[in-house]
Amino acid sequence: MPALPRSARRPGITPALVALLLGLVLLTAGCASLDTQQRRWIFQPAASPWAGGVTAAEGMDDVWIDFDSAATGRPARLHGLWHPRPDGAQAGAPVLLYLHGARWDVTGSARRVRRMQELGFNVLAIDYRGFGRSAPGELPSEQMAYEDARAAWDWLATQHPGAPRYIFGHSLGGAIAVDLAAQVPDEAGLIVEGSFTSVRDVFSQMRWGWLPLGPLITQRFDAQAKVAQVGSPLLVVHGSEDRLIPPALGKALYERAASPKRWLLVEGGSHHNTNAVGQGAYREALRELFGLAS
Repeated sequence: MPALPRSARRPGITPALVALLLGLVLLTAGCASLDTQQRRWIFQPAASPWAGGVTAAEGMDDVWIDFDSAATGRPARLHGLWHPRPDGAQAGAPVLLYLHGARWDVTGSARRVRRMQELGFNVLAIDYRGFGRSAPGELPSEQMAYEDARAAWDWLATQHPGAPRYIFGHSLGGAIAVDLAAQVPDEAGLIVEGSFTSVRDVFSQMRWGWLPLGPLITQRFDAQAKVAQVGSPLLVVHGSEDRLIPPALGKALYERAASPKRWLLVEGGSHHNTNAVGQGAYREALRELFGLAS
């Protein structure tokens, strides 16, 4: 998730110095440069995949999604992983679009994808442009990520007509999932895990959050402004020990949503393992809120 460069987090670098450095950046760089740096800090796309994720993704099927990008004016191609239910259980199973968070490509979420499949879904997990094999080398942006999620959603509709489709977002992917669910009329449900209200609120939780940087944020991911427009049941999940995104931000997102909805705080869950620690609680919540049984 969003982070300042390492130099701004070293001991001895005071908030006043951070403010001075940011002021100098603003004086010497244009708005375009500021936007570029924010995109790098927020998305943090790794140059190579996490080895454990690559192993976990073995056996999943590659998927390619082509579309014309309004954000860039160029043709775009997304890579994804398709992980359906075992033979005999695929037909009639709900379909889940999985939207991952920052840093790692889609293989970094492979273990979480497997757990969602075990909960009863046929799962499609995609990489946004700039991650993995989706337009490698391109710098992601908020608008491009929204567009990528919508392209994947439309692709699922053509490939699996009639199947109930759900949206899942983890961390930064939660904000992307909220935007998608607020835009489309045909999702059966929305699940967000370890997510937040807005990037501005995430920044405010950090030790330098008192700095008046809000007006300078270009990549806003303002999920709280959109979540009330979601027209399907919403499950908001957070780990009680999440040290990256405080549970209070997940709860605040939940409180802004319309019913039906459910808040699930997984005791002992961190930003990365809540899905595993809370598997049983997930199963119960899916049954009670969405009427799903795995």
